[in-house]
Amino acid sequence: MNKEVHFQNLGIRDYKDTWDYQEKLFVDIVANKMKKRTNPEQRTENYFLTVSHPHVYTLGKSGDLSNLLLNEKQLESKGATFYKINRGGDITYHGPGQLVGYPILDLENFFTDIHKYLRLLEETIILVLAEYGLKGERSPGETGVWLDVGTPFARKICAMGVRASRWVTMHGFALNVNTDLGYFDHIIPCGIRGKGVTSLHVELQRVVDEREIEHHVLRYFSQLFEAEIVG
Repeated sequence: MNKEVHFQNLGIRDYKDTWDYQEKLFVDIVANKMKKRTNPEQRTENYFLTVSHPHVYTLGKSGDLSNLLLNEKQLESKGATFYKINRGGDITYHGPGQLVGYPILDLENFFTDIHKYLRLLEETIILVLAEYGLKGERSPGETGVWLDVGTPFARKICAMGVRASRWVTMHGFALNVNTDLGYFDHIIPCGIRGKGVTSLHVELQRVVDEREIEHHVLRYFSQLFEAEIVG
């Protein structure tokens, strides 16, 4: 098993360009897995990409388009784009001030359990939030990380949606750090009505260092997955 994970910070990058890059890495890993059938010594790589996207709305493969509350002209006026993509989950927003993480892993290097994979991603974010005195929680039946679960003030701070095939993952999480939450007003986030969204900026009432958040994410990810971050 190869538990090295190649880290790449892609900076600010167009959503479609990043999606294409994910797909390339994903396809390469799957191809190498096929080679292992005849060559057991064949190694498969793992990657962890971080990025910030220009304003964009993405809809998962089982999502409901009616959860996007803007038409094409309104999207253009907001400077936003829209993509229907091949991850799980419904609709979400990505934009400046948000830390987006895309682990592209061969889970056979770690464990073959998608449920465990999602729970460890959530736990990574929960531990990061604790660094700032915030109690992140899981909400039953709703993937992601929330604050004040079970109260009228429940609000999501980190959305998650993944794809996995042949135990290779792509897509991942979006943690609201200094995000302009006004863009969430134009969707029904994750298709869930009656619950809000928040950010570290709102909760802490200050601008938060996004590279510091990234550092914490990588540290806790490496601990929970027993991975070695390289690059």
